[in-house]
Amino acid sequence: MKLTIALLAGDGIGPEVIAQAVKVCDAVADKFNHEIIWKPALTGAAAIDAVGDPYPDETHEICLNADAVLFGAIGHPKYDNDPSAKVRPEQGLLKMRKKLGLFANIRPTFTFPSLIDNSPLKRERIEGTDLVFLRELTGGIYFGEKGRKDGGETAYDTCTYTREEVIRLAKKGFELAMTRTKKLCCVDKANVLETSRLWRETVQAMEKDYPEVTVSYEFVDAVAMRLVQWPNSYDVLITENLFGDILTDEASVISGSMGLMPSASVGEENALYEPIHGSYPQAAGKDIANPLATILSAAMMFEDTFKLKEEAEAIRNVVNKSLEHGIVTEDLSGKNKAYKTSEVGNWLVENL
Repeated sequence: MKLTIALLAGDGIGPEVIAQAVKVCDAVADKFNHEIIWKPALTGAAAIDAVGDPYPDETHEICLNADAVLFGAIGHPKYDNDPSAKVRPEQGLLKMRKKLGLFANIRPTFTFPSLIDNSPLKRERIEGTDLVFLRELTGGIYFGEKGRKDGGETAYDTCTYTREEVIRLAKKGFELAMTRTKKLCCVDKANVLETSRLWRETVQAMEKDYPEVTVSYEFVDAVAMRLVQWPNSYDVLITENLFGDILTDEASVISGSMGLMPSASVGEENALYEPIHGSYPQAAGKDIANPLATILSAAMMFEDTFKLKEEAEAIRNVVNKSLEHGIVTEDLSGKNKAYKTSEVGNWLVENL
């Protein structure tokens, strides 16, 4: 099978973790007789420095013409520390999601048996956790009208959603729930926000189309609390952009490290796979970043976009094996030996 993959390394540790994912993907392709055609492209601060645009048209064309996109990270301190910057790396990510129609961010959270004591939460709280968030990506406060008034003394950001935006995200949530335990939680703030009331009434109207799915409705603050009390009570959760951004980062620490969790951003035609962590500029160029979230994102890509389940399982199995053998970077090593980013990648390739 011939697979064309757009490769967007991005900023910070992005190029380093992407390099390991490429090695693993190539090893899997060789093992299962596939051919991968990699199409590198610029995005983020690297693209601003090169062409003045965090998501250039050339990059967009490469993404459109690929079967899938494998993405590293976006962000650079020189923009974070400059509130007056007119163009920011993160604008490239928002632009990419919008132009590619990537409206659903799929973020699984699960535990690794060999790392369960690395979590800041007690073992008995998190054992058996296997949940998935679907976060809406192209609407809400991030894309609403924003500005300043009163001479700059007052700022505003507007949260806006259409019913159609809610329907298409919720549909994916219901469909995913049908493949799992048939439990769906709609996360909102319907006691306060009008957009949340639209979310709730829309999802309620869809329940009749999925009679086998048990749907619950919970306020975002309650979910934030329960995620650290009994996360294994959840299965599939759907929510709007801002709530999803916050809750998925909270959920990521359940596994013990943000460097472990993969994610996908999908639309009707395009799909992008990326680790949930950021660009971690303090570690850039030091060969110490954890590449496993990016590699597990590649496993999601093999299974979800290419329907190559055996190949995806091969990646997950060798990642689990590396964790059991302690072949890990410094964020997971504790008092034991810490391996370099590249050494972890090499070990995975050798053991595939």
